[in-house]
Amino acid sequence: MRLEPKGIARILDFDIEVRPMAFYGGDFTTGQPTAIAWKFIGEFSGVECRLIGESFDTRRVFDEEIAMLEAFRAAYDQADIVTGHYVRGFDLPTLNGRMMRHGLPLLGTKLVQDTKGDLGRATKMSKSQENLGAMFELKHPKVPMNTTLWEVGNALVPEGIEATRRRVIGDVEQHIELRATMLRRGYLGAPRAWSPNGGLTPQYLP
Repeated sequence: MRLEPKGIARILDFDIEVRPMAFYGGDFTTGQPTAIAWKFIGEFSGVECRLIGESFDTRRVFDEEIAMLEAFRAAYDQADIVTGHYVRGFDLPTLNGRMMRHGLPLLGTKLVQDTKGDLGRATKMSKSQENLGAMFELKHPKVPMNTTLWEVGNALVPEGIEATRRRVIGDVEQHIELRATMLRRGYLGAPRAWSPNGGLTPQYLP
């Protein structure tokens, strides 16, 4: 069985972590990515990871964020397909929101294979990456983060940054296995074009 789309050279798996920033209505908040991790599937290099806060200088946080966004864009632009879990609904729009915040060009149109959005139609089950990983008995576990760890991570203190690093890298490692499992079992739809000028963002349901 052919698992990868014919003629596609490079597939980029990625994940982001985000911290809340400012209230703008009710309980809605803006957000800032604290970490982005990515890996080209099937290539020998390990998971790349960029984080903010590693300088421990609050004056440099936005500069660190811009550098992180631009490093990811360089990988994104080299990919024929990008993949992740709920990336159409969260990760890609979030990253483009931060691109706008800093006056950077938006991420361009790309083929996307989303293991939540392109999962075969099914109900009465959780579609979170963690629960799908458990259901499929994946070898790579979801790295746990409770609310205390999230607070420490979002505060950008050293131990929190390291916890965020482990989490975002672990998500990519698990997702690569998740996607391969879904393809092998015929549970995952074909990649579809995603555009920064596309339609509505779907509501998230765990």
